Amino acid sequence: MTFEQMQEQLKQDLKPDRYIHTMGVVDTAVQLALHYHADAGQARIAALLHDCAKYIPMEERIDYCRSHQVEVTEAEEENLTLLHAKCGSIRAQEEYGISDPDILHAITVHTTGCPDMNLLDKIIFVADYIEPNRDTAPNLEKWRKMAYEDLDGTVAGISSDTLAYLKDAGRPIDPVTYDTWVYYSQERK
Repeated sequence: MTFEQMQEQLKQDLKPDRYIHTMGVVDTAVQLALHYHADAGQARIAALLHDCAKYIPMEERIDYCRSHQVEVTEAEEENLTLLHAKCGSIRAQEEYGISDPDILHAITVHTTGCPDMNLLDKIIFVADYIEPNRDTAPNLEKWRKMAYEDLDGTVAGISSDTLAYLKDAGRPIDPVTYDTWVYYSQERK
């Protein structure tokens, strides 16, 4: 599939506001990739497909992962929203023909992050949070500026804000999100 074919298919699969968000992530990811001398083509595809499974029904996500031998953690069982990332990696392979392990990993970790992410992982994680159509997350302007100065610091800050949001909302916290924050916060010391 060409990028344009993937984009057209995705436009059919996503709600209009999710598609707008996705295209914002694509633009932001490409800008970050160029800034950090990463592969802009990989960033473009990973960003395009990062939410490709967003609308798999919640009640089907666990079985979808398990039927593809993808582990589902206790935190993911408690918060099925998180599984769209793992489901997205599967869907990117099956429906969009993606075989690049770096792209698939970036899709898998774009929501929680993970310790010791590679450059593409960090770009997609950050781009998803700071893209220009997003307007409700805390510290957006700070992270948008910092993303071009200190990518690891931005990952630490976004992880911290995510943990605070989940705690305040009384929602389950995936240990991987916490581990990401710890890893990137300690990297700063």
